[in-house]
Amino acid sequence: MIGAGIVTAAQRWIGTPYVHQAAVRGAGCDCLGLVRGVWREVYGQEPEAAPAYSMDWSEPQGEERLWAAALRHLTAKPVIAACTGDLLLFRMRQGAVAKHLGIMSRDGPQPRFIHAYSRHGVVESALSTAWHRRVVACFEFPEEVI
Repeated sequence: MIGAGIVTAAQRWIGTPYVHQAAVRGAGCDCLGLVRGVWREVYGQEPEAAPAYSMDWSEPQGEERLWAAALRHLTAKPVIAACTGDLLLFRMRQGAVAKHLGIMSRDGPQPRFIHAYSRHGVVESALSTAWHRRVVACFEFPEEVI
């Protein structure tokens, strides 16, 4: 099952410092860099080159760029059906674009997710009520990449 492999790869990134636009395990990454790095470890080459981006991501334009990229490479599923190994997309503020990513590391009654968080680096966090209410989309990684 691909979900277990995604989580195992993501767990190896825990402790990596937060570095904007980076994607190097142990050296630095942001939330997109974590997902890019996990993708490389599981599938090989990244599916597309990430464009340069600012900390505000695409807020000034109001474009859901992360959401669109996820739809190009992953399978959307209902948030209520999120399970271990799925990618979670978060909207950090109401009315803002969704610009934070995490990988669900445990589902069930005490769900958890792995993410790169500013000032914390890559950590595993409880998917608390505060975090859960920010989840706007869920995506399943493909079993294989052609």
